[in-house]
Amino acid sequence: MSEIKKTNSKAIASLVLGILSLIVPFLGILLGIIGLIISFPSLKEIKNTGEGGRGMAIAGRVCSIIGIILNILGIVLIIIVIAAFGSDISTDVSTF
Repeated sequence: MSEIKKTNSKAIASLVLGILSLIVPFLGILLGIIGLIISFPSLKEIKNTGEGGRGMAIAGRVCSIIGIILNILGIVLIIIVIAAFGSDISTDVSTF
C-alpha cells in the first residue's frame, strides 16, 4: 500500500490566494502578491521535506502572477476611460 503524502499548507494557501487574486477586483493585487510570496518558501519546504503540493504551489504562483497583471491592467483601463471620458460628463444636476 502506498503512503499518502501530507500536503504542504503554504502550497494550499498560495493556491487559494492566487485564485482569489483572479476574482477579487482591486484587492486582488494584494492577494496576488501575498500568494506569490508564500509560493517561494512552499516550494522550498516541499523539496526539503518531501511533502505533497508542488503542483498547488506552482498553480498558486501562476494564478497570483496572472491575477496581479489583470488587476493592474484593469486599474490602468479604468484610469484611461476616466481620463478620456471624464471631462464629457456633466456635473450639472439641474438637467434632471
